[in-house]
Amino acid sequence: MQQRPYNFSAGPAAIPEEVLREAASEMLDWHGSGMGVMEMSHRGKEFISIYERAEADLRELLAVPANYKILFMQGGGLGENAIVPLNLSRAGTVDFVVTGSWSQKSIKEAARYCQPQLAASNAESQHTTLPDPARWKLSAGASYLHICSNETIHGVEFQTLPDLKALGSDTPLVIDCSSHVASRPIDWSRVGLAFAGAQKNLGPAGLTLVIVREDLLGHALKACPSAFDYQTVAEHDSMFNTPPTYGIYIAGLTFQWLKRQREGELAGIAAMEQRNRAKAELLYGYIDSSDFYVNKVSPDCRSRMNVPFFLRDESRNDAFLTGAKARGLLQLKGHKSVGGMRASIYNAMPLAGVQALVAYMREFAQTQA
Repeated sequence: MQQRPYNFSAGPAAIPEEVLREAASEMLDWHGSGMGVMEMSHRGKEFISIYERAEADLRELLAVPANYKILFMQGGGLGENAIVPLNLSRAGTVDFVVTGSWSQKSIKEAARYCQPQLAASNAESQHTTLPDPARWKLSAGASYLHICSNETIHGVEFQTLPDLKALGSDTPLVIDCSSHVASRPIDWSRVGLAFAGAQKNLGPAGLTLVIVREDLLGHALKACPSAFDYQTVAEHDSMFNTPPTYGIYIAGLTFQWLKRQREGELAGIAAMEQRNRAKAELLYGYIDSSDFYVNKVSPDCRSRMNVPFFLRDESRNDAFLTGAKARGLLQLKGHKSVGGMRASIYNAMPLAGVQALVAYMREFAQTQA
């Protein structure tokens, strides 16, 4: 079987090949039902069984406590930038920690529905560090505090989620974990709500996951559309309106794939974390050892999922990308707002893909010397 190209896209991103092949085999007839999943009623027994397994598998994989609701929604991360304040802000004060492009979008959007306050920012470092939580300026009585726990564009990741209780605050923590969900465990004792677009690490664009503590339900503003009211969505098991059925199905297959992953005695998310750590260490290790490439992010907060890097001589960017594509290394161009290169090495990216990238980077540097 011919090796598919390695897709380093930041999202929509690569999906495990096993998942794609299984979905292809079931495209016209899911389990003898005579229907493809896209053709099923979302209220029929066939799709309900798909939904229930996906919800149960995700709860198991992420060790989601019983007092949290898992919601399958639409609108993506940008949509949640409005939906979260519509549900949780009570039109009051909300704290934000701005660490890159996505949290910048979040605070701007929230201003439509609440009173956002900047608790901390890493703008002075051009988003290459993380502000120390001990120095955050937390508002008394804030409805919640919002962080983007992995900044896809700038490549900055919280290696440990902030413990707001240790900072003397009972404010619920909201995390946008779109680009590293399911790549490492989540400490739910520190999180009130987590949301994630599926298109980076879990499946196709169009599906958004929301995992919310039950005590945060029931406070939506009157202006909140019913289909976006978390309590309404929870009460109807994500079926208040027609959910993104095919996205849920592909995500469910991805959850099953994740459960099958093994690294020694580790399984599931623990296995993926070890694998992701190895991939990131390989790529960052080569970049740091090279005088041809550079990564500007502080080593203590580098993302394991999104690795931005630059050629020291950027006049060679086009040649680098052309050579990469010829070798089956796709979507390495950096985001237009920051330039350079970016390798997104999500769960679906095998170690062999990162090894192929490093080999090419080394070869390109040698030929350009």
